[in-house]
Amino acid sequence: MRIWFITGVSSGFGRAIATAALGAGDTVVGSLRREEDCAAFEALSPELAHRVLLDVTQDAAIPPLVERIEREIGPIDVLVNNAGYGHEGLVEESTIDELRRRFDVNVFGAVAAIKAVLPFMRQRRRGRILNITSMGGLMTLPGLAYYHGSKFALEGISESLGKEVKHLGIHVTAVEPGSFRTDWAGRSMVRAPRSIADYDALMDPIRAKREAISGHQAGDPVRLAAAVLKLVDAQDPPAHLLLGSDASRFVSEKIASLQAEFSTWHAVTHSTDFPAPDVN
Repeated sequence: MRIWFITGVSSGFGRAIATAALGAGDTVVGSLRREEDCAAFEALSPELAHRVLLDVTQDAAIPPLVERIEREIGPIDVLVNNAGYGHEGLVEESTIDELRRRFDVNVFGAVAAIKAVLPFMRQRRRGRILNITSMGGLMTLPGLAYYHGSKFALEGISESLGKEVKHLGIHVTAVEPGSFRTDWAGRSMVRAPRSIADYDALMDPIRAKREAISGHQAGDPVRLAAAVLKLVDAQDPPAHLLLGSDASRFVSEKIASLQAEFSTWHAVTHSTDFPAPDVN
């Protein structure tokens, strides 16, 4: 049976993936930020669920925690970087501190966990790293620039890392969910205050729709967790895994838009090279 280390298991995707892994008879070490959430997590499986208190922004705490897991519980087979949260706000209305906070949680915390597990996985020549990004790491919507920025960053790190470690038997996948019935658009969403009237016509309907859809999204977190277990079982897992019909639709539209734009500007793109040498 495998040992998982999943960050952010108090709710949402982290809780769903942990529950599925425990149901498969695997051991799960789950990180939580609040002591009051620990008992409920361990109650999922008193023998197999192990809680650890962790704020992923405290990156110096992650290496000793991983060392303790390896020493006291066993070798980590699967790392799931799930901890993170959304931010809704226009760039002009959002603070730089909010952007830093988003990257601290969504990017730097994930990278700290990756760097902590890699020496052990590399020594064993095996391991799975799943970075929960988003369809929003591949496409964008107005009002989510800071969130998209952090997820695009994690996408790039994840894809490049996968190319660095595949020959060592370590597989890395960016898991890209669409809209699911979690708290992402509800209590877990940080919303910047509105202040600039020029954006009202654009942003007010978007914010209202996003709040209204919370709890009614098409995606089922339990089905996502089942898909993640299939991913971990795959011998040759993908570098990217879209989950949800809306993720497939939005990202396909983004790719088509990019291809059309590249084609339109093809001549300008190629105009910047040095002229080919005259061989005559």
